[in-house]
Amino acid sequence: MPPELAYDAHSWLARAASSLALAKVARPEGCFWEDLSFHAQQAAEKALKAVLIAHKISFRYVHDLNELVATLEKGGVQVPPGIKATASLNEFAVVTRYPGCYEAVTEEDHQQAVAAAEQVLAWARGIVSSR
Repeated sequence: MPPELAYDAHSWLARAASSLALAKVARPEGCFWEDLSFHAQQAAEKALKAVLIAHKISFRYVHDLNELVATLEKGGVQVPPGIKATASLNEFAVVTRYPGCYEAVTEEDHQQAVAAAEQVLAWARGIVSSR
């Protein structure tokens, strides 16, 4: 990514929307719900980072939505409870991407992940467009 785009909130929102679009594709044969749900987590993560950039708040490049929300709040941004609750998407960032000791993600789990990512993206768009 060109350096000037790295700190452009609109570019981050575009990437968030792209990740959300991937999360919403019809599950191809042989694809795990976990893999599609990863894209929902990525959409939320990139949307939160767009808000951080819009507020000129420095952040670490992490997948942890709890940390990103905490960084927003430390920077003076009020994060609604519904957005904080989407931190449940964290499990899709790393844990479920690899074979391991977790319950398989269901289609319902995936749909909830997509809905949560949509909520974060809508919130982020509202903030970025007002700045």
